[in-house]
Amino acid sequence: MLLSEEGKTYAAWELPEPVYIQHPDVPWESWRYRYAKRAVDVLGASVMLMFCALPSVAIAAGVRLSSKGPVFYREERIGRGGLPFRIWKFRSMRPKGTGNTACDVDGQWRISKGKCGPADPRITRFGEFLRKWSLDELPQLINVLRGEMSLVGPRPIIQSETGFYRDLLPFYLAATPGLSGLWQVSGRSTLDYEKRIKLDAFYMQTWSLTTDFYLIARTVSAVLSQAGAC
Repeated sequence: MLLSEEGKTYAAWELPEPVYIQHPDVPWESWRYRYAKRAVDVLGASVMLMFCALPSVAIAAGVRLSSKGPVFYREERIGRGGLPFRIWKFRSMRPKGTGNTACDVDGQWRISKGKCGPADPRITRFGEFLRKWSLDELPQLINVLRGEMSLVGPRPIIQSETGFYRDLLPFYLAATPGLSGLWQVSGRSTLDYEKRIKLDAFYMQTWSLTTDFYLIARTVSAVLSQAGAC
């Protein structure tokens, strides 16, 4: 994937080191980010929910039949301005206390590998299918309608991950976390965590509605190709 800045073109893995500059004209302080982006989120999420209503019922039944436990999984993530919120997903793992729990869940595995890996014994067989096609993330459309997430933005992180952003944390905190984003269409789990942080910062530096529409289109392609899927 290629993005441009000041007449230069960069591949996603060759992005320049971003520099945080507080200025009234930065993209995320514009009315386009605050209102136009929000309007696109509400309209897009509403339409997607209508089309996904019946498939979601089938997915919920599959989750219940595949293993004991709740249909949905909720976890606290850090949103815009550092405000915590609960992210929604279809449960793809066995509940805590069942199966092997050797994989660290405090965020460290996210830093080293970006995922636990397809061999993680906690993931159910049906959960593997959901993750393969990113169907486990459909409930996050509710987070989008509630204003906690956007259709496009940095991937929402947990509290223990904030320290790894160091000087680039202001970029993340200025954004509304996204259902999809630059990281998701640039390789997802095939990229290391440092590149993910760099992509988040670059997205916020160069944000525009045109970029969001482009990334939404690329998301469809990434899901169908299962590029970087866990």
